[in-house]
Amino acid sequence: MDRETWKPFLKRWSEEWLAVHDVEPCSAFEEPVVDGWLGFPPASAEQVAEAEARLGCTLPPSLREFLLTTDGWRNAGNFVGLLRGTGDIGWLRDLDSPWAADCADIDDEDDDEEDDAVILRRSLQISLEADAGVLFLDPADVDEHGEWAAYELFTWTARGPERHGSFSELMYDLYAGFHALDRPQCQTQREWDAAIEHARLASLAGEVDGPMEVFAEAARFGRDRARILLFQMQAMLGDRDASRLIGSMLWRGIESTWPLDAPFLEAEVLPVLSAGHKRAARWSVQSTLVSLSKHGSEPVQKMISDYRASPGEPRFGNPEFDVVVRAAITAPTPDDAWPLLRKALTRWRPMSDDHLAPIVLLADPRTARLITPERGHEILAMRRG
Repeated sequence: MDRETWKPFLKRWSEEWLAVHDVEPCSAFEEPVVDGWLGFPPASAEQVAEAEARLGCTLPPSLREFLLTTDGWRNAGNFVGLLRGTGDIGWLRDLDSPWAADCADIDDEDDDEEDDAVILRRSLQISLEADAGVLFLDPADVDEHGEWAAYELFTWTARGPERHGSFSELMYDLYAGFHALDRPQCQTQREWDAAIEHARLASLAGEVDGPMEVFAEAARFGRDRARILLFQMQAMLGDRDASRLIGSMLWRGIESTWPLDAPFLEAEVLPVLSAGHKRAARWSVQSTLVSLSKHGSEPVQKMISDYRASPGEPRFGNPEFDVVVRAAITAPTPDDAWPLLRKALTRWRPMSDDHLAPIVLLADPRTARLITPERGHEILAMRRG
């Protein structure tokens, strides 16, 4: 990412952040926010050269161009208060940092072992203030463009360092994380909503990979409708854990960006979650259905309670489709049933604009056994509705 790309990206980030946050200087020595800009004045080429001479290396391109755009940065996402500028970026092992203690305990003969502490020891720390965390770049992990792998590490996640391909990829991920948590009403969100709708129509027309990529990226930005749509596609492709996409967005206290589509949830999603619950019980793990029955919003908990009270036999969708599906499952063998079911799909119609595929077929063992991941892909590749 060069300066011509960094500047508008960071300007938009600043505007969106300041629309939902008040930003005050952390100390009397910190420059105040000026002209709606979370950054600072750009570093000069001389300042960057001095930093490189002090560090004994050439900085990776995206970080170098970033510093020439802003010499440091405030609020890199919700958990990083300040990024270092040219004057204070440094090798993590040399800085007065609690993370340096992890480096000090490593013997030289262990340097070939690619564990987290070894990576920390050789890395460049770029965060100055973070919530029990640190951002750093690994000079030993370099791609063909000269970019260093970038990491974020927060102790409260109970995970190790999370790797990104470059500094610019790390910053984009932190930006997406801000959107996922704060849900600012802004142009970026409107653009994602438009992209989701375009991808939905493309999916109904038979495209598979492109829409899934859009839904996955939009979900990173907190667009919950994308989660509902991606869940359906992943479920049809045989992903038994697809429900993880929608569990947390339906929890109590979560302000979802997706208006609850109760008829769709009741008719299509709950039967699929119920089937998943039966599988989870065999492995003694908690299902999404159980999680939502405990932690879901009040409307969701009521839906689950009502469904459990009288589940009945699942219907397969609109009446025209339901009739032909029931005819297909009476075929004497699965080999006879699949061609009939495939032909029946021409009768399927979505319940709403949130309905992408006949996922309720996965809830009934008689139809679920017919839909292998390959056949699920075949269904998604058909023009539907």
